[in-house]
Amino acid sequence: MPLDRLAAQGQQAVMLIYKIFRPEEWAELAQNGETPGAPVDVADGFVHFSTAESVAETAAKHFAGEDGLVLIACEADAMGDALRWEPSRGGALFPHLYRAMRIEDVAWSAPLPLVDGVHQFPEGVA
Repeated sequence: MPLDRLAAQGQQAVMLIYKIFRPEEWAELAQNGETPGAPVDVADGFVHFSTAESVAETAAKHFAGEDGLVLIACEADAMGDALRWEPSRGGALFPHLYRAMRIEDVAWSAPLPLVDGVHQFPEGVA
């Protein structure tokens, strides 16, 4: 449905942002209800997220050859002021969450299988 038609019906498009977790990171979030993120997130002081346009590059660059990953989708607007868009690679803006990631932040999750060395994203992502 075109965006203008959604707006005419009083609906807003939802922007999803994505986090890739290793199985133990996903298990921590599921078990504890929140997590400071992956080790790189803890070191940087915020949880790194990707957009639909950048998540495949993130997977290839930071998770090459890793199987058993979990792709997590979150609604950007639902994270409020704790989510900031900041420049990263080549000046592109990336979403960074300046608080613990909560299980309530998760809109959906899906396996991110590795097939012939390439992560397979759900339809409509990447």
